[in-house]
Amino acid sequence: MRCATTRDVLKTSRSSERTTKEIGMSATSTSRTETREPIAAEIFLKTLSDHGVDYLFANPGTDFPAIVEAFTRARTSNAKFPQPVLVPHENLAVAMAHGAYLMNGRPQAVMVHVNVGTGNTINNITNLSRDRAPVILAAGRTPFTEKGEFGSRTRSIHWAQEMFDQAGMLRELVKWDYELKMPEQVADVTARAYEMAMTSPRGPVYLVLPREPISASVPADLATAPRQLPAPAYPDPRAIETLAEMIATSQSPLIITSSEGDPRAVAALSKLAERYALPVVAHNARVVTLPTHHPMLVGFDSGPLVPEADLIINAECDAPWYPAFDKMKGDCKVAHIGEDPVYQRYPMRSFQSDLSIGSRSGIVFEALDKALEKHLPSMAAGIEARRKKAAERIKARQERVAKEAKGAPDKITPQYLSHCIGEAFGSDAVIFNEYPLSIEHCGREKPETFFGLGPAGGLGWGLGAAIGAKLAAPEKLIVATLGDGSYMFSNPTVCHWVQDKFKLPVLSIIFNNSRYGAVRKATLSMFKDGAAGEDDGRFLADLDPSPPFDEFVTAQGGYGERVERPEDVPAALLRARDAVMKEGRQALLNVITPY
Repeated sequence: MRCATTRDVLKTSRSSERTTKEIGMSATSTSRTETREPIAAEIFLKTLSDHGVDYLFANPGTDFPAIVEAFTRARTSNAKFPQPVLVPHENLAVAMAHGAYLMNGRPQAVMVHVNVGTGNTINNITNLSRDRAPVILAAGRTPFTEKGEFGSRTRSIHWAQEMFDQAGMLRELVKWDYELKMPEQVADVTARAYEMAMTSPRGPVYLVLPREPISASVPADLATAPRQLPAPAYPDPRAIETLAEMIATSQSPLIITSSEGDPRAVAALSKLAERYALPVVAHNARVVTLPTHHPMLVGFDSGPLVPEADLIINAECDAPWYPAFDKMKGDCKVAHIGEDPVYQRYPMRSFQSDLSIGSRSGIVFEALDKALEKHLPSMAAGIEARRKKAAERIKARQERVAKEAKGAPDKITPQYLSHCIGEAFGSDAVIFNEYPLSIEHCGREKPETFFGLGPAGGLGWGLGAAIGAKLAAPEKLIVATLGDGSYMFSNPTVCHWVQDKFKLPVLSIIFNNSRYGAVRKATLSMFKDGAAGEDDGRFLADLDPSPPFDEFVTAQGGYGERVERPEDVPAALLRARDAVMKEGRQALLNVITPY
């Protein structure tokens, strides 16, 4: 998960410094415009910008007149507002905001149409919630007055779209929600939304903006200065000493990571693990927690190592092992590290816990490194033994990976395709993966060059997040690796339109196996010997006949190619890369990958 430093959060990006004039809105000055009183919508947008929000991803409806008016007024006022990005589907808008945040560390804003638009955001709001990603989601509300006010109801939908509790749809998924009641409070409410989203642990918030107050006139000097955010919690020194003692007396310690990819955390873990020979598993890795070729990164699946460990240190992994399958030693101790090490928003989570430290893992690793120094003499023999064992394990893993990366002569395997992607794009490309790519075979050496679908598993995230990342980092090669089912969930027509409209070329690679792989695997894991197994678990997972995905992108002016033979993969990847980076066109490879 991307976490910006205070410097990242407070600095103002080039994007946030843009005025609406600079992003393509023409200026037409009139004396009438100059004498208008400001409306609450202008203060809302200004406050977002003052707090470092670069973009407002918008899917508008009849609740948006004040927002349209505010942006249009900015043609002459040159007000600093977030850059408006029109996105014709709400789920995509939220994914784009997520991707932009992962690139620059600043929260982004999304605004949608009342309850129906909010409903379409819930899938990716779930991903934001479990990923602790700060996005300010705003929605209009059907006018609450039937007559007599500026903005009162004027269309039939204004009765049907009203709810008793609109925020109740997603209250379980957001950190905070609030409905604007008076126009004069708009600056304070918006500032509070930012403060809540960015305070550790971060997460999405929801702001409801009824049509009447957001359209009303407000004082010209209405403003709220950004408040200083609290720093992340520092770990209890006694807990650090206790954990250092546990490591020093352990024969088979194991660190399990998954979701902490902040460069500070990666650097601290890299140093700690190598210095004290602490084996690390990047279990269900969603980010680069350690470089793939780090000498202590022993695997990507904790299952085979859990039974050997006498101490497990879980650092930001919501499900570090699976108790139904993975049996621990009877005397194994378990320590949990993280901003929220008990995962308070998970209704049930019962992993053993002998020590729990509530702090960012990078801070803990740095403190732990210092605390272990005094134990070095007594640890020497154990360190060398663990280092030797880790080297043997890594050598065996590398031999297996190299063999799998060669693929098969008659079909494109996901392992071979993953390897080819790593070879073609190098270490600087940023990959957004929605399930199929194997980071073990692709190899990622730098922090913030790999982002995987979050633990909630809400499909339709990867391509949208990649497009948002391209908006925030236009100079980078952004790659989306997707299953065919995931791609269909992403609203591909809208994704390709947005890339074309805003010149955000992303390279999409579809691992096309014509099925929902996760559904099939889950079925076979339980009923392999049942009736479902006789059909190879394909019922309700079969996506045949496969659409011509490569033609979807060409219809929007991009580069598309269908790839069926293993020998054609490397050259196809380079052609697609060049289409994106040299020609400025979006590209999509429909790679037939039967697995």
